[in-house]
Amino acid sequence: MKTLHVELGDRRYPIHIGPGLLGHAELLRPHIAGRQALVVSNTTVAPLYLEPVRAALDGLRHEAVILPDGEQYKTLETLNTVFTALLNHRFDRHCTVIALGGGVIGDLAGLAAACYQRGVPFIQIPTTLLAQVDSSVGGKTAVNHPLGKNMIGAFYQPQCVLADTDTLATLPDRELSAGLAEVIKYGLIRDLPFLEWLERHLEALLARDATALSEAIERSCRNKAEIVAADERETGERALLNLGHTFGHAIETGVGYGEWLHGEAVAAGTVMAADLSARLGWLSQECVERVYALLTRARLPLKPPPTLTSGDFLRLMAVDKKIKDGQLRLILLRALGQGVIACDVDARQLHETLDHALTHP
Repeated sequence: MKTLHVELGDRRYPIHIGPGLLGHAELLRPHIAGRQALVVSNTTVAPLYLEPVRAALDGLRHEAVILPDGEQYKTLETLNTVFTALLNHRFDRHCTVIALGGGVIGDLAGLAAACYQRGVPFIQIPTTLLAQVDSSVGGKTAVNHPLGKNMIGAFYQPQCVLADTDTLATLPDRELSAGLAEVIKYGLIRDLPFLEWLERHLEALLARDATALSEAIERSCRNKAEIVAADERETGERALLNLGHTFGHAIETGVGYGEWLHGEAVAAGTVMAADLSARLGWLSQECVERVYALLTRARLPLKPPPTLTSGDFLRLMAVDKKIKDGQLRLILLRALGQGVIACDVDARQLHETLDHALTHP
């Protein structure tokens, strides 16, 4: 097991990474202050992993709420299901909410914990690669709105993150690739040596080599933890983590939540960000081709869905959370390994990128 920490002063918390961690009560119990725990999971994950978590909670009063699986259920209505479970079981403000699942479950459970009785502790147990390397770390919690992804949420940090790498054995290939999109992001925005490592080890990751996966998860979490410690509420550097996300969220909202996996949309959005970076003179064509090649090897889409138009992208991006004073902020690449927040992108060049992405074979 490897342990990192997100350094937030008196809210410092550990990220435990390794195989066979779900049944280790000693990793969970120190972070449960009271005697009540609600496990939030979904219909896919609960049959596989709920029982080991229940065993680790033996001696506490613990219940579970099982939600439907899919991005399309990341809604206020589903969030209310969690509140109803907490109230039906008469859980008090000293209870702990435990998120057992992927990013959707982590976001929902975290937001429920942030709101219930004005805030109760919660723990993240991410079971997908994307959640283990990204969404479980850093305290972003949210649900979607029909007009925009993750538009209703809160910054609310967990007590700990428990990333059991054994859970990746049951992850569908498509979900594994989606997680790699977020892994690749860290190399592109701030860690060129990691990007070069990924270029050498991508096939091992796709083959689920345990050593390679553990290394990728640790290096991704280390990058994320450093950024969150420096900029918890995304007033500056943390925005770099949104490489590909402004374009990607437009894809997810435009085609309907759940049609594209989050990582797939981020991959296509990253390609668009690389294209725009090249048009601004920051990336060489050789660097752009490296981005394309790595995402292709990761079995990720490079093109947005053909059903969307440039107008659709501009309309959906106009309600992105990164809008500031009416101005769209995009995360682009000044170089490989060097992300940049761009607030003054020329509209003509943005249109060229959108048109290229939607019409170029």
